[in-house]
Amino acid sequence: MLFARLLRDPDVSRAGKLVLAGLVAYLALPFDLVPDFIPVAGQLDDAILVVLALRALVRRGGGERVALLWPGPRPSLDALLRLAGLHMQRDRGLERGRGF
Repeated sequence: MLFARLLRDPDVSRAGKLVLAGLVAYLALPFDLVPDFIPVAGQLDDAILVVLALRALVRRGGGERVALLWPGPRPSLDALLRLAGLHMQRDRGLERGRGF
C-alpha cells in the first residue's frame, strides 16, 4: 500500500519512483536472488531489498513523504526512519541523526 501511494505521489522524484517501481517488479517476479524454499534466507533477501529501497528514498529527501503516506502504526515508521539514519522532531520535521 505504501509503495502504491508513493508511486502516485507527484512530490516523489522520478528517481525515487524508478527505485520503487523496480522493487515492486522484483517482488512480483516469480524468481528471486535467493529462492524462497531456502529457510530464512529466501524471505530475507526480499526484506533487505525493501529496506534498502525505502532507505534510499528517505535519505534522498523523501522521508517526509513516507511519514505522510505511511499506512502503518507510528512505532514501525519510527523504526524505519531510525534505520535510514533519520529521526522525527516534533515541530521541525525530519532531521539527520546517527541512527543505530
